[in-house]
Amino acid sequence: MRTSLFRHHFDESHRALREEARRFAREEIAPHATAWEEAGEFPRSLHLKAAQAGLLAPSFPEALGGGGGDVLHDVVVAEELLRAGSTGAAVGLGSLSIALPPILSLGTEDQKERFVAPVLRGEKIAALAVTEPGTGSDVAGIRLKARRDGDHYVLDGAKTFITSGVRGDLITVLARTGDDPHAGLTFFVVQRGTPGFEVSRALRKTGWWASDTAELSFSGCRVPLDHRIGPEGSGFVALMQNFERERLMLAVNGHALAEAALDESMAYAKQREAFGRPIGRFQVIRHKIAEMATAVTSAKALTYACAARMAAGKGASPEVFMAKNHAAMVAREVCWQAVQIHGGMGYMRETKVERWARDARLLPIGGGTQEIMNELIARGLGA
Repeated sequence: MRTSLFRHHFDESHRALREEARRFAREEIAPHATAWEEAGEFPRSLHLKAAQAGLLAPSFPEALGGGGGDVLHDVVVAEELLRAGSTGAAVGLGSLSIALPPILSLGTEDQKERFVAPVLRGEKIAALAVTEPGTGSDVAGIRLKARRDGDHYVLDGAKTFITSGVRGDLITVLARTGDDPHAGLTFFVVQRGTPGFEVSRALRKTGWWASDTAELSFSGCRVPLDHRIGPEGSGFVALMQNFERERLMLAVNGHALAEAALDESMAYAKQREAFGRPIGRFQVIRHKIAEMATAVTSAKALTYACAARMAAGKGASPEVFMAKNHAAMVAREVCWQAVQIHGGMGYMRETKVERWARDARLLPIGGGTQEIMNELIARGLGA
């Protein structure tokens, strides 16, 4: 489903990038999407290909290898990659978008060259490690400790549910350097192969199969002083800034999956026949599709409004939290209805809608649960 209702949000640079992202998705992802999802991984070489196509980091600084665009450039790329059939591949390629911003906002020029530039060139994979086995949305409860020892820090603790954690070459880790729940948090970069750091296990998930997810352990892990990002205690503010953009992109994930499922359903309803005619000619299916389209359009409208505000350099909270929750709800409902329209085929793993119905379930959980978002919305409204 395409509509001209939102064209005013995008200029020619966004439209050109969308066309390139659509071509890339069609040629580089779509033919392999099912195989990658079943295998639980996609080739590392896809990072390099995406970087060479200008799609890996469209809004990151040009000086470091990014596209120099705004958040709306990120939006159009994410939408097109997600439609290709492998949410896991799209999300795995995008893990840098949450791993690198703390380094960009707090890091030195040397740290940006060492840690950010190789990732934007597609040579290395970056992951963000915040969530812990006993701490999810409440980041003030983080327990992984970083103790200063001369010109090193020693990290001890664990992280879990880390996207790209299995294959990550560098991990942006939020650790506790002080007792204050918020002012005692600091970011560090831990590189693959550092003694005391290991991937405890790869995690098996309901959806997003091609995106590797890991549990990480740190035991006496010695990290050089110049791997600390910003001064001690600067991590919480940087993380909160990171969260707003992450939640926006999860909202994009939601409406993009829903729109793709709607398009698949419309196409299927035209070709699948029952009782001598296409099922799309039955009122019950037509009305179902009308309701799905209305929900998708409303989710896109709210998400695009937030993205446009952020592109203009303005904060979008609490509306971005509303966008995340609304898009998550729309994705779950539309993808579920898409399975229903497909009937028995909708329950088969070979169909995209079966996959998207599973993928959508994470959206009310990841990046802050629906319940936490509602609490933040209420606070923002002064309730």
